[in-house]
Amino acid sequence: MPPNTTSSSGQKPGNSGRKKGRRARLIMIALVLAIIGGVAFGAYWSISSVRASFPQTKGSIALDGLSGPVDVKRDGNGIPQIYASSDSDLFMAQGYVQAQDRFYEMDVRRHTTSGTLSEMFGKGQVDKDEFLRTLGWDRVAKEEYETKLSAETKKYLQAYAKGVNAYLRGKEGRDISLEYAALGFSNDYKPAEWTPVDSVAWLKAMAWDLRGNMQDEIDRSLMTSRLGPKQIDDLYPEYPYGRNKTIVQEGAYNNITKEYEQSDGTGTSTAGTGLTGGATAPSGLQSQLSGLYDVLDDVPTSVGVNGNGIGSNSWVVSGAHTISGKPLLANDPHLSPSLPSVWYQMGLHCRSVSAKCQYDVSGYTFAGMPGVVIGHNQNIAWGMTNSGADVTDLYLEKLTGNGYEYDDKVLPFTTRKEKINIAGGGSKTIVVRETNNGPLLSDRDDELVKVGKKATVDSAAPDRGDGYGIALRWTALEPGTSMDAVFAVNKAADWTAFRKAAALFDVPSQNLTYADTKGHIGYQLPGRIPIRGDGDGSLPSPGWDSRYRWTGYIKQSELPYEYDPERGYIVTANQAVVDKDKYPYVLTTDWGYGARSQRITDLIESKIKGGGKISTDDMRQMQLDNSSEIAKLLVPMLLKIDVPDKNVREGQKLLEGWNYTQDADSAAAAYFNAVWRNILKLSFGNKLPKELRVKGQCLYVEPTDSTGPADEDQRVRECGQRDADSAQPDGGDRWFEVIRSILDDEDNDWWQAPKTRTDTAAKNRDELFGRALEDARWELTAKLGKDMDTWSWGRLHRLYLENQTLGTEGPGFLQYMLNRGPYDIGGGEAAVNATGWNAAGGYSVVWVPSMRMVVNLDDFDKSKWINLTGASGHAYSGHYTDQTDKWVKGELLNWYSSERAVGKNTSDSLVLKP
Repeated sequence: MPPNTTSSSGQKPGNSGRKKGRRARLIMIALVLAIIGGVAFGAYWSISSVRASFPQTKGSIALDGLSGPVDVKRDGNGIPQIYASSDSDLFMAQGYVQAQDRFYEMDVRRHTTSGTLSEMFGKGQVDKDEFLRTLGWDRVAKEEYETKLSAETKKYLQAYAKGVNAYLRGKEGRDISLEYAALGFSNDYKPAEWTPVDSVAWLKAMAWDLRGNMQDEIDRSLMTSRLGPKQIDDLYPEYPYGRNKTIVQEGAYNNITKEYEQSDGTGTSTAGTGLTGGATAPSGLQSQLSGLYDVLDDVPTSVGVNGNGIGSNSWVVSGAHTISGKPLLANDPHLSPSLPSVWYQMGLHCRSVSAKCQYDVSGYTFAGMPGVVIGHNQNIAWGMTNSGADVTDLYLEKLTGNGYEYDDKVLPFTTRKEKINIAGGGSKTIVVRETNNGPLLSDRDDELVKVGKKATVDSAAPDRGDGYGIALRWTALEPGTSMDAVFAVNKAADWTAFRKAAALFDVPSQNLTYADTKGHIGYQLPGRIPIRGDGDGSLPSPGWDSRYRWTGYIKQSELPYEYDPERGYIVTANQAVVDKDKYPYVLTTDWGYGARSQRITDLIESKIKGGGKISTDDMRQMQLDNSSEIAKLLVPMLLKIDVPDKNVREGQKLLEGWNYTQDADSAAAAYFNAVWRNILKLSFGNKLPKELRVKGQCLYVEPTDSTGPADEDQRVRECGQRDADSAQPDGGDRWFEVIRSILDDEDNDWWQAPKTRTDTAAKNRDELFGRALEDARWELTAKLGKDMDTWSWGRLHRLYLENQTLGTEGPGFLQYMLNRGPYDIGGGEAAVNATGWNAAGGYSVVWVPSMRMVVNLDDFDKSKWINLTGASGHAYSGHYTDQTDKWVKGELLNWYSSERAVGKNTSDSLVLKP
């Protein structure tokens, strides 16, 4: 039974419902904006004028700078396939077409990466800009462009920018997008021309979202204010190598292992050292790190969910186990939901592949960036998941006057001034200070500056000076060659060329899955991954001690890879890349714990057992697997709990016979996830330091049967962390492992919960489980009603698609016009269908499979794909969210890439002429 996908407008999915919903919003925007703008603007804000910013997709357009004609063929979903006769024309056309569909999104992104959001949205964005300027993404991108990238890559970036600017030429903001028109009422912002650096900089933003364990590094340190070493170890259990398989299993790093063993296994890192992990922590560290939560929370939502809980799935199966006899490759990256989706689908085709025109590639890219990030050419296919490699370290710095201490010397700061211009007038200038470990993040929060000055100092440094600050060392703050890697992968024809291209992909470090038409499969871990002196990156390090410096980076030849393993498949889902006892370097101390990866492995094994073969649709169904691994562990125990309340016993009965599948219409899934949330709250919520609150995750629950625009009166905000004295766990697969490790210890201290006004104290596991069963029953009664027959997981687990600018902070009527949802969906935390939710804030969806694809290496035209939203960023285009309903239902679109198939399925044809 398909999940309920009723939208906030009260419309059921379907063509007529979508068309009526779009027209209703068009009428409303015409009326409201006419009133705001006055009668004189009434004619302008007609429905036809709002549609004027929609792209021309038929006929022909003359563009200065093209050397020959370019064909743009769009299918019924508005997805473009571009055909050109030279590389420059191909990428110029890509820039033009992406600007047609998504320029407002592109513009917001470049203002994000450059720290100039205040120029668009006013003084409310100044704090965000200060932090982004401190990181200096645009500065690094400029240096990258000027000193690191190849001449060929620069030519492509220039061609792309030329295409974007050809689209902008002669247009006012209101001619480009509805959002510019809305902004024009409060300021006179006008978009500037696009530059090649604007494209390069967005890779920095994606790297930030995928940066590794920085949050865990902060959390572990904050825990020391209330917890002892044993308790902290309980909350960060070892990766279960014996139960959840690593990515690389068949000896792709034997040579390194042999050298490592011959050196007596001393390795290069000293685990467990660092502040609060062997060194004396100054008293100010806790407050500094607590304040850093506030600073990090200022990073715009459009960049992502700040590294918490996100992941991805990608796996590849060799032809030995497929129906076609050739490999199949699946990928679904998990990111924060946004509208439009972060991904843009398209094909880039040379009419004849030659030295003059080298590309025939199709897949997913980012609006604002040339090339294809994930997809296939005519020889190979590739996917990506976050490796989790630890490429960030926080350093506590001793500050003295205009400098900082390092090996008993005082070194001067590297400083620069940054001027922030503010829409509506005015500006603010900040000074960014850097140590040899990176920029001082603590300078961006007044309270952190005060704390740093008052912090006490350990006995090794009696001269406090100006106190302490926190600096960030991060590989992405050094110029690199990731943009070169995109183009090199796009034209790689075999495994050797693919690995050579991967060597250029320095930031972010991603798991790369590979398959080719000759039947080979592979995996490569790329990236600039640091080798540390003392310390393992799990805790902040003392910046004044050179022993904690990075000593270099792991060589590409020593990074783990795998090629044609005997088992015939490779699974990457953020689990450990290699067994820690078989590899000399510390890649990270904070892998995902393998719940998803092992479930995918089990699904593959069950299909190929006894010689079974896997189809493209089998891969799709695996992507939609909703099974809850923690439910399999806990439900048998929950059913044994003797509860006196008959209403709670009714809840237990829901779990009897449940197959642990979290479908949207499942009442059992709703009840179990509420029980799970309450188990975590009772076990840990009153024991963790209050500084570990989950900020920026205030979640909405929409009242049932909403029929109009959601506003503050209708929506119920779930911000449990605001009301709690202590933090609550987020409920990810680390917490699965935490609970598993103490489950058999019925009297463990973690199972104790204090008495409340309505409940008795819990003194052991079963008493706590009983309270969780009861609390969950009454929580869902309040949210979903007393009648359990009306309960469903989808009514709790809802997806809201929000425009990441005016859709979150604009006037309520504008939010209604730009946003879509809610959608009732299945899946869950650490399920393969990873529609994640944060137990600290509620049940609403906070990250999603941002796209899904299955590539068929036997016949690329039999491949399948889907995007979270649609090709267009225009709120009233038919392609704004035309893929969302199918995405919710787990459907995939046909992915045509051959010229014959594209031509047969073309709906609109546009010729770009010189």
